[in-house]
Amino acid sequence: MRYNPAKSFIDGYYRLVESYRNVEDRICHRTILNVGFFDTEVKAEQLNRIQKILTRQCESSQPGLFEETAIDDPVVRSYVDILYNILVSENKIDTGTISKSGGREWQTIDLNSLRNKDVRDIGAEWICYQAIEQLKLSECLSKLGWDDQDIRLALTHIISRAVYPASEMKTSRWIKENSSVCEITGFPKKEITKDQLYRISKLLYAEKENIENHLSLRTNFLFDIEDKIILYDLTNTYFEGRMVHSKIARFGRSKEKRSDAKLIVLALVVNPEGFIKYSGILEGNVSDASTLEKMINELRVKTSSSAKRAIIVIDAGISTEANLAMIKEEGYDYICVSRSALKDFKLAANATQVTVTDNKKQKIVLQKVSSSKNEDYYLQVESESKEKKERSMNDRFRDGFETGLKKIALSLEKKGGVKQEEKVYERIGRLKQKYPSIHRYFDIKCKISVETKKIKKKGNEPEETTEKRIVSSIRWTIKEDEEINSRSGVYFLRTCIQDTEKIIWETYNTLREIEYTNRVLKTDLDLRPVYHKKDESSMAHLHLGLLAYWVVNTIRYQLKKGEPAETTTQAKALTRTETESKSKAKQEVDGETKTENQKGGIRFEWREIVRIMSAQKAVTTLAQNKFDEVILIRRCTCPDEKVKMIYDKLKYKYAPYKKKKSVVHKMTFEKNHPADFVDINSA
Repeated sequence: MRYNPAKSFIDGYYRLVESYRNVEDRICHRTILNVGFFDTEVKAEQLNRIQKILTRQCESSQPGLFEETAIDDPVVRSYVDILYNILVSENKIDTGTISKSGGREWQTIDLNSLRNKDVRDIGAEWICYQAIEQLKLSECLSKLGWDDQDIRLALTHIISRAVYPASEMKTSRWIKENSSVCEITGFPKKEITKDQLYRISKLLYAEKENIENHLSLRTNFLFDIEDKIILYDLTNTYFEGRMVHSKIARFGRSKEKRSDAKLIVLALVVNPEGFIKYSGILEGNVSDASTLEKMINELRVKTSSSAKRAIIVIDAGISTEANLAMIKEEGYDYICVSRSALKDFKLAANATQVTVTDNKKQKIVLQKVSSSKNEDYYLQVESESKEKKERSMNDRFRDGFETGLKKIALSLEKKGGVKQEEKVYERIGRLKQKYPSIHRYFDIKCKISVETKKIKKKGNEPEETTEKRIVSSIRWTIKEDEEINSRSGVYFLRTCIQDTEKIIWETYNTLREIEYTNRVLKTDLDLRPVYHKKDESSMAHLHLGLLAYWVVNTIRYQLKKGEPAETTTQAKALTRTETESKSKAKQEVDGETKTENQKGGIRFEWREIVRIMSAQKAVTTLAQNKFDEVILIRRCTCPDEKVKMIYDKLKYKYAPYKKKKSVVHKMTFEKNHPADFVDINSA
């Protein structure tokens, strides 16, 4: 309100103001035209109408055309025409922003002011987010009562674990400085701290059962999986630290040969497609065979009706007689490696040799045999590559065992060497313990002699005579090389299912999928080693890695899907009763899908996928126009050929957003010559 000299009283003095959002996401205003006093009285609704029409006219792709083509109010029509002409004549608006072709946005900018900043990775984060959307994890957490902010933080942490597995401290720095994950999930980047990441990890672990059940059901529905084959195995990872007060960290047999570190065991039930059905975190000294019963009791058989008669594939370490009997009692079938080599076996009736090849095109011979021990189906497997490997190992073990015996023999000839009978036998025993598979082929004989020694006593006490047994020499003989390697490359598969040799062999080989799962968890997702000091944090750390693996496997499964699904064929062949036949229309659809899938898949390792996707960035480009305004445009780079290939295979969108544009106040740039201003198409 100001004094109006024309009317000699206080009156409204008007300004035309434009609102905008600055780089700090704060709403600001700037005056683009001082309108001054109105000659006639203008009502509030007329002012609003003038403002709306001017806004539409300035933003319209065609000048002079807007929604209200016929303005019935003469006051509104008059002021719209006057104010718009002033804006154009005084260069308050850029009429060049409107193109005759329509849809494009042009600005006249200073080329020397062009800058790129805030360049961040977005490719791998974006495909992980779209995989999480497929899994509907947000919906699951929402049903569990989580608020929107915690859901966004949880998604941010899971994606970060998949793309950049590191400690919470390093992850928080990576999110703030290198990644666009917060732009995708919508969680405020400034609020990311290591404490927030610790907190959300523990909340996710508290909902382990519910989340695992949801993901198991969701992947079965999403990819039409029936869980006819179930793979079970254990792996362990070690702690860096003493873990004095831990209840789960124990010394045990480390698969990484870290006998100095305490362990924790991760038990996994995985289907042939690589999706986890059940996971358990156990004490580090638990034996493999003792964990199966708990797994059977807790296994989710309600993921599909066929899982109630699923085939459990296990390795020799778990396949004890008690466990196999328990599996049959629970209504499951099994395939495993026989714990001991069969000796009293004979070829089954009408048995024929079946030759197959492994993934390296090496020959493998299969033959059905029978044993008098039980009525199970046994399959003798002879592998050329395994024979070469075992022969090489036997040669190395034999040389090592013989070298150890030579050291013991040499010690008998030295003065002061170990010669006592008990000590020599101890050394031989330790050597046998080191080479358990080869020492039985050695026949070792020790020549014992007795040394008599008299000990004088003080005073009139009589002398004492002592006898000492010593080893004077040691001799050994080695059995023939053919006998040592007679069973090299031969082992036996055991199952309660009567089926063809090839089907049994291919089904057992699905166990490689769980081995790959363990490798991804330990290497790609950094579950080895564990640096946490508290049990709660350690288990939350392992669970977060499992959630990241769900995302990774969802992506890799869809990329691999182009190749023939052999495991699905195996599963169908091994079911006791096939499902009812489907309609002809459904068969035609399945046939079309299969033809499309067999065109070829992408079998990249996860680290390779992350490397390829890191080529796509999110970039902020800023430049100053001729009105001293700074235009900021945030957009994703175009995917290159490999990145686009992955997007196309997954049928994912190329970018989370096309363009984010804002106009801010004048910034400090170097002085430029007017000739440097050019028209640039920001679309």
